[in-house]
Amino acid sequence: MSSDGTLHWRDAGVEVHRAVVGPVDNNVFIVRCRATGDSVLIDAANEHERLLDLCTALGVRRVLETHGHWDHIQAVPAMREAGYAVGVMSADAPSLADVGYDAFLDHDEVVEVGRLRIRVIHSPGHTPGSVSFAVAGTPLLFTGDTLFPGGPGATAFEGGDFPTIIRSIERELFAFPDGTVVLPGHGADTTIGAERPHLEGWIARGW
Repeated sequence: MSSDGTLHWRDAGVEVHRAVVGPVDNNVFIVRCRATGDSVLIDAANEHERLLDLCTALGVRRVLETHGHWDHIQAVPAMREAGYAVGVMSADAPSLADVGYDAFLDHDEVVEVGRLRIRVIHSPGHTPGSVSFAVAGTPLLFTGDTLFPGGPGATAFEGGDFPTIIRSIERELFAFPDGTVVLPGHGADTTIGAERPHLEGWIARGW
């Protein structure tokens, strides 16, 4: 399999490829440095054979998990068996106890992918260890299940907390400019500018 049909966004320095996988239509993103061909995969969710083909085609070097919910980690064992190290924030590591992981991600850590620099942003609330990823020098912000078009991710699951996710969105994600492209863990892209005016409405409705 080639990467044909997965290209989702690009500029002079970076390509973003997207595959929609699994029973709840998870977005799996591959962020590729165009200068070097090196890539990183965000959320090894499901359909591991398809993801492994994309990893080979696109030069993936490692896997970064936005959080540890089951639907985002089903392909982790196959990825690790194929030699790809998997990173997750320590607060969500217990959720990966059955599938394994290789490294912890820290808030404000910078992950180097070729010439790209991807900053890790702790954005708890959906889970205690939820993180988002910002690609320096681009408008790209990968938010996992923290922010979607129309509001925050669900907080009714164990470890979720609505005031915490609102605080993460307001303090961490809404610190980005309005033109920032939000690439969530499910569904369509949005922008910070499209979502920012609705914050008080989300708080009022309580979800």
